[in-house]
Parts: sequence; C-alpha cells; structure tokens
Amino acid sequence: MEKKTIIIGHKNPDTDSICSAIVYAYFKEQTEKKTFEPARAGELNEETGFVLNYFGAEVPRLIKNVKTQVKDIEFRRTKGVDRGISIKRAWNLMKELDVPTLPVVNSKGGLEGIITVKDIASSYMNMYDNSTLSKANTKYENILDTLDAELITGDAQKYFNKGKVLIAAANPDIMEQYISEGDLVILGNRYESQLCAIEMGAACIVVCAGADASKTIKKLAQANNTTVMTTPNDTFAAAGLINQSMPISFFMTSENLITFSEDDYLDDIKEIMASVRHRYFPVLDKTGKYKGMISRRNLLGAKGKNIILVDHNEKIQAAEGVESANILEIIDHHRLGTISTAGPVYFRNQPLGCTSTIIYQMFKEKNIDVPPQMAGLMCSAIISDTLLFRSPTCTDIDKEAGLSLAKKAGINIEEYANKMFAAASNLKNKTDEQIFKQDYKRFTLGKINIGIGQISSLNEDELSDIKDRLVPYMSTILKDIEEDMIFLMLTNILEQKTRLICVGNGAGKLACESFRVAAESLTENEVLELPGVVSRKKQLVPALTSGAQAML
Repeated sequence: MEKKTIIIGHKNPDTDSICSAIVYAYFKEQTEKKTFEPARAGELNEETGFVLNYFGAEVPRLIKNVKTQVKDIEFRRTKGVDRGISIKRAWNLMKELDVPTLPVVNSKGGLEGIITVKDIASSYMNMYDNSTLSKANTKYENILDTLDAELITGDAQKYFNKGKVLIAAANPDIMEQYISEGDLVILGNRYESQLCAIEMGAACIVVCAGADASKTIKKLAQANNTTVMTTPNDTFAAAGLINQSMPISFFMTSENLITFSEDDYLDDIKEIMASVRHRYFPVLDKTGKYKGMISRRNLLGAKGKNIILVDHNEKIQAAEGVESANILEIIDHHRLGTISTAGPVYFRNQPLGCTSTIIYQMFKEKNIDVPPQMAGLMCSAIISDTLLFRSPTCTDIDKEAGLSLAKKAGINIEEYANKMFAAASNLKNKTDEQIFKQDYKRFTLGKINIGIGQISSLNEDELSDIKDRLVPYMSTILKDIEEDMIFLMLTNILEQKTRLICVGNGAGKLACESFRVAAESLTENEVLELPGVVSRKKQLVPALTSGAQAML
C-alpha cells in the first residue's frame, strides 16, 4: 500500500502557508505520480477563506498532530477467519502464516474474538467430557474435513449438537447400555455394531479404516435420520482427531479484548503492550472493522508520517509531533530555525518574500504548465506576504511572479488585492482570541521565547479599535502561555506603518532597544509607533533578535 505524503504549513496558518501546501501537492503529483495531501495545522483566517472560495479550492484537512499512528507503520494484514471453522483448520492456518493468533470476524468485517495457540492447547488438555463436541455445536462439515471423511448419508451443513461421542468397541448387547439418542458413534466395519447404533437413535456413525456401509445400513440410516460417514483413519486415530473438528468459537476469547485503532498513537500503545503478555493485538478502523494484527516487533524501527514542510522550518511553529515524523522536504523563505531531521532532506530556502514564489520557480524549472486555479492561489499568497509588493521582504522576483500569475489566473491584481485585504479586515464579529491568534507565530531568541501576531488592514479606524480591545486581552493571557513576551503588529497597509503592542516583563524595553528609540516613545500601554515597518519576517524579528543579543 502506497504511503501518502502530507504537505503542511505552520500553526495559525496564513494565506501563503495554505496556498503553498495546496499548490506544492499539485506540483509533486505532476512530477512524481505519487499521492500527496495538502493539510493545515490550524484554522483558516478570513483572508485565506476568501482566497480558497474565490478560486474554488478545497479547504485542506486539519492536522494538528503529526505523531506516528498505527496506520503509518507496517503491521501484519492477517485475514480474519469465520467463527465456525474447525480447530484443525485454524491450527493449519497458524502454521501456514507463522502466527500464534488468528482474528475471528463476522461477515461484515467486525471483530468477534481471537483464537491463539494457547487456546488450542488448552482445548486438548481439558478434554475430559465426551459431550464437548455437541456442546460446541459442531458442524458435520467440520467433522468430515477433520477426518478426511466421505459423507454417505445426511447433510454436511447440519450440526452435531445433542449427544456424546462413543467408540463402539464392545458387542451390540453391551453397546445398547451406552448408546443414547443423539450420540456420535465411532466404529469399524461390523454390520451388527452399525445396525445397533442406528437402532439406538445415534445422530451419526463414523465408519473407520475406509470401510463402506452396506445398502441396508444406508437405507436404515436415511430412514432414522442418522448421518453416516466413512474415514480412512483407524478407530484410534479418528477418536483422537475428532475433537479438532470443533468450531473455534467454542474456545476463542471474545470478552475484554485489547484492540487498537488505526488512529492510535504509537507512544500510547507502547505502554499498553508492555503491560500485558499478549504478542499480537487486533487493529480496527474508525468503524470498528478489523484491519490486521500488530505486535511489539512492528514498533521497532517504525517510521512516522511522510511530511513536507512549507513556509516554516522552526519546531516551535510546526504541528505537534513533528519530531517523530519522517520529514522529506522543506520549502521555505524564513530564517533557519530549529527543525532537525533523522537524515538528509531536500531543503530549499530562498530570501524571497513568499514561499509560493519559490514554488512558481519550480514549476518553471520543470516546464510544468500552471493551471489558472493554481496560479490564482500562488498569486494570492504573494499579494498577502508582500502586501501587494509594498513589503520590504518583496523582491523583483516576487513582483515578476505575482504579475505573471495574475495574468494566468485572469485577475486584475490591484482590484483583486483590495477585495482580499478587505476580507482580511472583516474582524467585527471575531473574539479577541480569534483576532490575536489568526496570524500568530512563536520564536526563540536565545533563552527568550516570544510570540508575534500581526493584523494587516486598510482601515485605520479598525486598527485603533483592535488596539483598544487587544491591549487588556494580551495582558490577561500572558500568565497562561509559554511565551515570556508577546507582541502584536497592527499594520496599516496603505500608510506603511505598524503600531506594536508590547506585553511582558521587558517587552517594551526590548522593542525600544531593537529599534533604537527612547523609552519615552512607548505609550502608557506600551504601544510603539514604527513608521515604515510592515514585515514581521524581515523587519521585526531580525530587530528583536539583535536587541535581545545587545541586552545580554
């Protein structure tokens, strides 16, 4: 089964993160003919929702955790067996498949129980009751198969479910004292013994050593509803084998089963496996249907999800569990972060304004045509990340790519950008938390953990309103988060300026030190006016990094 690769951006994804994942998945499928799935590590913001709706693109699946799950690793896809098969057949299957456990499933694939080598061994060691064969409701078909027998009279689909099992070793006078109605009698080719068993109401007679039944016996058996079968085995062998014909349902374990779901995380099931003596455990899908068997051995050297990271390369920004994933590629335009990999990966990092610009270059390098939808998504990402070429992060390459993609997408880039930014500015119905987290990233500056959110708008009045709402909110949440300091950029796209809200012990001082302004520049609510600053990546983060180093 082919293992798909997930392409995913950072937490609190922006338009570039989402669009790059979608477009790069398309690109990879065109170049490698494998399965790639775009995903998102957080909720969509208003701007990205507008973009996907405008170009008719499907919203990527939400994946907040990329820890290794059962479905990510190889486990034994042992087929389930029917509860009615004989012990002998189950044993032969175990030897053929080299497994100590077989899953028992119903006609719809639901797990009914498991049968183990230990269960089969116990069935032999505890076989003292000669009525066990009937108590197990054994099908005649199983008896025929187990004894390599041939049916002379009767119906193989009926069940032996009433009497006991006897061996007719005595003369008929003595046999009459032991045979009861409904019994199964194992005997030889003696006519008198066969006749006696039928007359006493035996449900079945097994004629051994390959002997046949006479026409008279067959006629009498049919008249008395007695099943007759012949086996090449002698009486001793037949008596020893016949209990192997019992159905596994009589011995299987059907209660308190330890099962795992395909969605279970390996970290969780390791503890359960270590606490019990079982070797194999059934795996079920979301609907409860049986999928296979997993053992501790399957966990050794297990590889996690295949993933490609776009628009980030810092662990603190990645989906939870990224350290256990099998990272294949990283496509990014930010500073080098803290992601580490088990082996070499394809890492493409360019000092451009947008990840989608890099992906567009890859389309051109491979001479792959860009469909209008993909062009629209990449163009939107470039508009968003470069603020329609106004951001200092924007390069000539970004602008050239954006204009070319707009043409392919069939849009007027200025008109479309205004609609897109207007959608992003629609924050009236959002909570303080939603506004703060809609474009929020975490960074590590030496020993300091900081978080930076950014709200970009064309409307100065809206930004002022957000400032009044978010200053008290940010002060309230600081004690409940991991970051030492948090900042929020309120960026006016048209006026090319940012009001920076600084919250946390020393946050305002760090901002002043970073931008070389006097402490008096801070308002009483620790808001700093930063003319010309619009980029978190190229202007704010580098400045704060330098400021933090200078303050050491």
